[in-house]
Amino acid sequence: MNRIKKTFNQLKKNNKKALGIFLTAGDPDFENSLSLIKKLPQNGVDFVEIGMPFSDPMADGPSIQLSSQRALKSGMNVINCLSLVEKFRKLNTHTPIILMGYYNPIYKFGKKKFIELCLNCGVDGLIIVDLPPEEDEEFYVEAEKNKLSIIRLVTPTTDEKRLNKILFNATGFVYYVSITGITGTQAPNIENVSIKLAKIKSVTDLPVVIGFGIRSPSQALSMANISDGIVVGSAVVDLIKSSLDKDDNPTKNTLNSCLDFIGKVSKSIKHN
Repeated sequence: MNRIKKTFNQLKKNNKKALGIFLTAGDPDFENSLSLIKKLPQNGVDFVEIGMPFSDPMADGPSIQLSSQRALKSGMNVINCLSLVEKFRKLNTHTPIILMGYYNPIYKFGKKKFIELCLNCGVDGLIIVDLPPEEDEEFYVEAEKNKLSIIRLVTPTTDEKRLNKILFNATGFVYYVSITGITGTQAPNIENVSIKLAKIKSVTDLPVVIGFGIRSPSQALSMANISDGIVVGSAVVDLIKSSLDKDDNPTKNTLNSCLDFIGKVSKSIKHN
């Protein structure tokens, strides 16, 4: 059983909801990014989404766009991103790691080499934002052969026919995008999200996790109550940005501000 399935099974058994945190690899630099990722599990995080920085992240709002720019400026690339996972795995063998990003860097790097290194470094799943089901032969088929979970995105505008197509090859969990638009720019509507999640749940046994737009412990609790878990991204990325000095260098507050917020979110959804 892979780490993603094992984690969600254990959480369900304990009547708990999953907390995922998104961070851009290399933001603000390699060492601080690694230090933060290492500390996430002990602060209540059940799985980690590591964003592979890209120069044109079209699904992301200003916060994550800027984090990609900072990461690229600091020298982050595909190899260094996988190195983050490899170093994390030396200390932690149970927390799922999911890489989230766009296909261009993978294509340029070489998809077979990328998949091989993902497996060697300890990656559990992939979210490739700009590869729809129609492009499965391009990448997903090869990834699935190698037991990498392929996590699909479902949006508020996904109709029933499209939903069935998206879920056909989905593994790991379903990622529900709770807003129409880009990351970190709107707040989700609990009633609308609840209706959509009920439809998704009626056609899949996979866990359904909500992301995009969750920015506070209270929002986290509302979304966790109607799902199997949540992902918080832009709010954490904004805390990183606000902690940096005028030259975008990390300060002594960079890790602490993020971990304090993440701990509050975890406590809100897990009641402990």
